[in-house]
Amino acid sequence: MTNTTPPPPYLCLAVGFDGSPPASRALQAAANLLQGRDGRIEVVYVAHMPAMAALSAGAVTELEEGFDDIEQELRTMAAELLGGREVRWSFQRRQGLIAEELIGAATDLGAGSPDAIVAIVVGSSSLVRHRVVGSAAVSLARHSPVPLIVVP
Repeated sequence: MTNTTPPPPYLCLAVGFDGSPPASRALQAAANLLQGRDGRIEVVYVAHMPAMAALSAGAVTELEEGFDDIEQELRTMAAELLGGREVRWSFQRRQGLIAEELIGAATDLGAGSPDAIVAIVVGSSSLVRHRVVGSAAVSLARHSPVPLIVVP
C-alpha cells in the first residue's frame, strides 16, 4: 500500500481583462493560482457594442476599429503582467455582454479540457454604482455554472 497523493487536476482559468486595476489584479491572482500547478489562463477581453451603435453601419465600423486597437493594447498589457512567469496563457476577444461572454469562454475551456477544473476569475469593482446596479462580478455570482473567483 502506498500513500502517494495524486497530482492536482489541470486548471483552466478564464480571466476577464479590460486593463483596469481590478482586472490586472485578477490576472495576477490567476497566475499565482497556477504557480506550481498544471494549467492555463485564457485572458478574455469582451468588447461591448452599445445597442444604439448597431443602428449605424458607420458607427459599427468605427467601433470595430477601436476594438482592434484596444485588443492590441490589452494583449500587450497581459504579456507584460504575465512576463517572467512560467504560465501558459492565450488571449481572445469576444463581443457581447461581459458576464455571458465570460461564461461562454469558460464553457469552451471545459469542452476543450473535459477533465480540467474550470473557473472564472474577475476583479471586483470599487465603483459604488456597480454595487447598486450590478457589475459583471455580481451577474457572474448569480449565473456562473463554474466556480467564480472575485479578486478584491
